[in-house]
Amino acid sequence: MKKLEDLLLLGNPMLYEKSAPVLENELPLLMGWVVDLHNVMEEMRARYGFGRGIAAPQLGIVKRLIYINIDMPTIIINPEITGADSEMFEVWDDCMCLPNLLVKVKRHRSLTLRYLDENWMEQEWHVEDDIAELVQHEYDHLDGILCTMRAIDGKSFKWRT
Repeated sequence: MKKLEDLLLLGNPMLYEKSAPVLENELPLLMGWVVDLHNVMEEMRARYGFGRGIAAPQLGIVKRLIYINIDMPTIIINPEITGADSEMFEVWDDCMCLPNLLVKVKRHRSLTLRYLDENWMEQEWHVEDDIAELVQHEYDHLDGILCTMRAIDGKSFKWRT
């Protein structure tokens, strides 16, 4: 079982790798991965007071898997972003891999996410504003992109207070 200490931190080369799709024959491994993602996110919430989602690569599981838990757990397998709104907004982004640093980024105001759920059923989720930002952040992790790489400019960094 993975713990907060297993979370990869900024600078770890594994965070910059593009993740491979989850294969259907890997479904027996899925719930173990999800339990690890859930547990680490809960530890992050307890220690740092934030954490709404986590991507598998953050724990060294280089698979296209996202776990979001805001009002209820959502397991997102092999997501694809479609219909990203051209309207952008700025936000101070946080990341578990750099827990005390905030990074100002631009994100799409809304988008549609197509993905497979834990039962390998196709799903579609239209999200806006803070949830759209969260989805884009976690999706970036699947492509080896950290919010530091999306900073608006060289002054778009600040310490969490």
